[in-house]
Amino acid sequence: MSLSPGLRDLLAWRNLAHDKVRFFVTLIGIVFSVTLMAVQTGLLTGFVTTISKIVDKTDADLWLVGRGVRSIDLPANIPERRRFQVLGVDGVAAADPFMHVFAQMKRPDGGAESVAVVGFDLATGRGGPWALVEGDVADLALPDAVVMDRLYKKKLGVERIGQTIEVNGRRARVVGFTDGIRTFTQSPHLFADIKTARYLSGYAEDRLNYVLIETARGAGPQTVAARIRALLPDIDVYTKAEFSTRSSMYWLVTTGAGFSLVIASALGLIVGMVVTAQTLYATTMDRLPEYATLRAMGAPGSYLYGVILRQAAIAAVFGFGAGISIAAFIVHGARDGSAAILLPWQLAAGLGLATFAMCAAAAVISIRRVMAIDPVSVFK
Repeated sequence: MSLSPGLRDLLAWRNLAHDKVRFFVTLIGIVFSVTLMAVQTGLLTGFVTTISKIVDKTDADLWLVGRGVRSIDLPANIPERRRFQVLGVDGVAAADPFMHVFAQMKRPDGGAESVAVVGFDLATGRGGPWALVEGDVADLALPDAVVMDRLYKKKLGVERIGQTIEVNGRRARVVGFTDGIRTFTQSPHLFADIKTARYLSGYAEDRLNYVLIETARGAGPQTVAARIRALLPDIDVYTKAEFSTRSSMYWLVTTGAGFSLVIASALGLIVGMVVTAQTLYATTMDRLPEYATLRAMGAPGSYLYGVILRQAAIAAVFGFGAGISIAAFIVHGARDGSAAILLPWQLAAGLGLATFAMCAAAAVISIRRVMAIDPVSVFK
């Protein structure tokens, strides 16, 4: 019998499909692993992305922050005169006031919810809401006007544009809704003009949290940041990328919330590897007599390697296809939820490579057992 590559592919498929129950169990193990890994890593990705979303979406080259501020959600109160001092630094084209302050909102039923008041300069729009689906940003020029995300309508008891709400005992009115601006703290954002934000949060007119800096054309952000640090040693300044990373890493590394998601993602990978390795190893062990026959026919080790690795590849293709489809369905179902589960194509591709790697690792483990078979055993 000729040991052709075509026969090798056929053997790989028949080894898997011969026992349909075993093949089904193998696929279930891989599908479970892929789904678990995708959802857990999707939650972690959504967590990290949501933490820094405000920073990432804000058109600012540099962020001027209070000394020691580790995340956008942990602001420090700084005097606005710092903004005017920054405007005199060579390379600074614009410096806008910005606020991010937690407050208490009273629900219509009398309950209370935490919200994050986000104040920006309406004249420039830097730091304002995006993905607006109802209303107009220009309406924030109206007295006490705010914009919120429609994901949190039920949570805050808000039903329509024009509804009056109470924040820190002060009146405000909803003039628009965005779509998909989540907050990992579960305190919905209320976007407002900087004056309204100060009013709702009880800040003095000469106080703010951040200064959003636009550098002049041709001026390097790092160079301008160094000049600002020399002028204002009691204030920190970061590029947008630096402050985004700083905010994400604070919650991801130093808090229990981020650590638990990292552990859950790691456990998902470990469980996936164990389940996949066990099922594929058992499938290979069930076919030991067939492999002994191939050895007796003079099949080289490379040929047996090819059969087993092809088995792993076939199982990976079917398992990953089903698993990632289920995960995509879960992500789609959670699109209107307050917790973000993100599954970008880069993550899906990485999970695909991880699935193939797990299946290949399981195949390598079983190959060692196959190569130890005595060809003479087939004649006993």
